Amino acid sequence: MPEITFESSDGSQKKTVNAPEGGALADLCDDHAAPIPFSCRSASCATCHIEVIEGADALLPPEEEELDVLDAVCSKPPKYRLACCAKLRAGAGKVIVRAQNEY
Repeated sequence: MPEITFESSDGSQKKTVNAPEGGALADLCDDHAAPIPFSCRSASCATCHIEVIEGADALLPPEEEELDVLDAVCSKPPKYRLACCAKLRAGAGKVIVRAQNEY
C-alpha cells in the first residue's frame, strides 16, 4: 500500500498517509490537512511545488502542463513535482515529499 509522508518546508510538520488506491496528492493533502500549501484558486501557480525526497518511482509520470510549470520555476522531475498535479500509483511504495514554499 502506498504510504506518503508530507513535510513542511522547514521539516517541522509532518503528516503520513496510507493511500491503498494511489490517487492525487492534492486530494490527499486536502483530506488529511497535510502541510503543503496550495493557492491554485488565487492564481498563484506553483505554490504547491514539492521536492520528492524518496519514492519518485511510486508517482505517475508528469503530464505536459505540469512539466511546463516546473520548467518555468526551473525545476525538473523526478526530484521536483507539483502536488496539484502529481498522482500516486496504486500498489506498494513509500514516498516522502517536502514543500518548497512557506504558507
